[in-house]
Amino acid sequence: MKQKIGFIGLGLIGGSVAKAVRQYYPDAEIIAFDKSEEMLAPAVRESVIDTACAGVDDNFSGCDYIFLCTPVSSNNAYLTRLKPYLHENCILTDVGSVKTPIHEEIKALGMEENFIGGHPMAGSEKTGYAHSKAMLIENAYYILTPTEKVSSDKIEKLSSFIESLKAIPIELDYGRHDYITGTISHLPHLLAAGLVNYVKENDSKDELMKLLAAGGFKDMTRIASSSPVMWQQICLENSKNITEILEKYIALLEQTKKQIETKNSQELYDMFDSSKNYRNSIPDASAGPIKKGFALYCDIADEAGGIAAIAAVLAGGGVNIKNIGIIHNREFEEGVLRIEFYEEKAADEAARLLQKHKYTVYER
Repeated sequence: MKQKIGFIGLGLIGGSVAKAVRQYYPDAEIIAFDKSEEMLAPAVRESVIDTACAGVDDNFSGCDYIFLCTPVSSNNAYLTRLKPYLHENCILTDVGSVKTPIHEEIKALGMEENFIGGHPMAGSEKTGYAHSKAMLIENAYYILTPTEKVSSDKIEKLSSFIESLKAIPIELDYGRHDYITGTISHLPHLLAAGLVNYVKENDSKDELMKLLAAGGFKDMTRIASSSPVMWQQICLENSKNITEILEKYIALLEQTKKQIETKNSQELYDMFDSSKNYRNSIPDASAGPIKKGFALYCDIADEAGGIAAIAAVLAGGGVNIKNIGIIHNREFEEGVLRIEFYEEKAADEAARLLQKHKYTVYER
């Protein structure tokens, strides 16, 4: 039987899930509403969706699944409008990275038997439907946060559906989810933004810090380029957890500051050694909440046509390059040239091709 799937919001995540559904369920009927026609028009042209809805209306009747994909502060506003169109077997889910507010609203509205919270732990610094792609959620953890009243059959049904889209479903309590993501996703974004702003506010008039801040600094602050609106809303929606996490982290920074002030060499060594070992124990294949970058570093001679020669090698092998450039600050880097790719498979193939052509390649 052909499935009917609805989307409220068709930006980066909504568009990516819709494209994955179309890829693996080509006969599905997909409908969508978005306040921006710029999101819906290309989706219709590309046949990702069958119907662009003018609002939350009768089109959403009879859906097997409805995905709420608007910003976390906006999802709740659609619940009362959707409620009349939910039949007994319909599964309503969302893709927000904060779960407590929507679970509380679902409970207040008596919609628990239809709702299972969702959070695909994938994303990009880019936003909007134009940057969506089916593979965005591929091999990414997809957290499911069921309500107390939703049936085990619905949980199993949604879990199997998410798995069929090549994501990795994991079931969590919504409160635990918000604390975990607050620590491993929300805190890093705050730290990246704070570090960038610290450099900005303390730079000299000639912006020498900005000039020298390449390499490792730019890599570790990459996520500061994410949507300001999205992260503003995430901080407001998960404020209780983030406040607690920040307090603990600030205490850790104060401890580190004291170790440096007192020149406690052993404790400083232990801190760096512990962090090094723990980070090295994190699997490379781990599909976490922060989108992984795929890059390699390569040594090239300072001669005309050097970069063009490498680009030609990769183009000849059918490898698409996302970005390429000389690393001027190599204090924490190996290699002169940094090449970034859209996916891990392309990075692996690029390394193979360049090594075949006798280039020295450093993979990370």
